[in-house]
Amino acid sequence: MTETIKLMQSHSSVRRFKEEEIPQEDLNEILSATQMASSWKNFQSYSVILVRSQEKKDALFELVPQEAIRQSAAFLLFVGDLNRAEKGARLHTDTFQPQGVEGLLITSVDAALAGQNTLLAAESLGYGGVIIGLVRYKSAELAELFKLPDYTYPVFGIALGVPNQKHDVKPRLPLENVVFEEEYQEQTAEAIEAYDRVQTEYAGARATTTWSQRLVEQFGQPEPSSTRENLEQKNLL
Repeated sequence: MTETIKLMQSHSSVRRFKEEEIPQEDLNEILSATQMASSWKNFQSYSVILVRSQEKKDALFELVPQEAIRQSAAFLLFVGDLNRAEKGARLHTDTFQPQGVEGLLITSVDAALAGQNTLLAAESLGYGGVIIGLVRYKSAELAELFKLPDYTYPVFGIALGVPNQKHDVKPRLPLENVVFEEEYQEQTAEAIEAYDRVQTEYAGARATTTWSQRLVEQFGQPEPSSTRENLEQKNLL
């Protein structure tokens, strides 16, 4: 097993950090690795807002009350970004039509790939972090806080810092429940129930709901309106 694979397989989210800064040199290395992620047609349809001031982190915490944000040495907001694309396209045409699902997939996948590179690079240097997707639930407010222009939207954030906690690696679904030979294989209820038991055993006393019950919390109700409203305001829907 290579050191890279060992790093990937030892990942666990870190939500509590020591009061230590990340040196600029390390941040530069991490963010350079961010940029090397694969990207659709090399459009690099994302941007990253680096937040280090406590004032800005506190303001963000007021909107998204996740303690990791306040404690982080650096908070990175990953933004789906077709604003640069608009500037480039208008060098050649008056037509720019980014609205729709394809543009959202391009930008969100580019941002996600860059985010994974970021977290792996940080962990390789001894830092820890956690991806925070709840920023999307306050899309309009974040757009105002970070002065996001048309054709941009928040996708997720990453809180980074020197770890002040260490959790065991969360058990993933069995490989056979995720990787299928040649064609898709639908899962049975028994497979879901089996994984519920694995997750509950892992969580121990911290378990308040099962894995499948959390699916209901996420997908058993209408989607939050903030993301769609912000996408419409930013001319992406």
